Amino acid sequence: MTWHMWWLFVAAVFVLSGTPGPNMLHILSRSVELGLRRAVAAMMGCLLAIITVLTASALGLTALLLAVPGLFDVLRYAGVAYLVYLGVKAWRADTGPIDISESAASLPLSHAHVFRDGFLIGVSNPKLLLFAAAFFPQFINPAEPQAPQFAILVATFGVIECGWYLVYALGGRSLARALTRPALKRGFNRVTGSLFIGFGLLLLRTRPN
Repeated sequence: MTWHMWWLFVAAVFVLSGTPGPNMLHILSRSVELGLRRAVAAMMGCLLAIITVLTASALGLTALLLAVPGLFDVLRYAGVAYLVYLGVKAWRADTGPIDISESAASLPLSHAHVFRDGFLIGVSNPKLLLFAAAFFPQFINPAEPQAPQFAILVATFGVIECGWYLVYALGGRSLARALTRPALKRGFNRVTGSLFIGFGLLLLRTRPN
């Protein structure tokens, strides 16, 4: 892999990661609800999901999944169901004013719970499998050892993704300061819920070919 190909990868991942999607929406909403420090657990969950899928792609597991009839559809429908569930949950969320002090009393969820939710968001999106299977190989030079190339690409992806997580989390904290009225909080919950449901419905159109 040449420096030129690496820079192309950086540019492509920068744009793709920054585009709003389930991960970024989840990070933003967690930052609004729980504060920046607690949102870090959600970031780490999403990041682990991405690293897990990309590593699986490097090992050939993604290609195996796509090659076995029916398995991709099972994962796709599970992802749709989970995103729709998150959307309904957001619609029904508490509309009370947000405490931007990030005090322990206002943050009932454990770090493990927040981390788990972030991981499930990451792995519930079948588009990540397609991305890993179709996008990564274009930047791999088959004439050179592939493991170091995959390691470099995964690390690069992780750094860029974390940078965007921080941007969205900081945006969430800024937004939280404006959501002090129940009506505004209700509007935010419903917009967030609608977007999650929309992402879920879009996955129904996802195909492995």
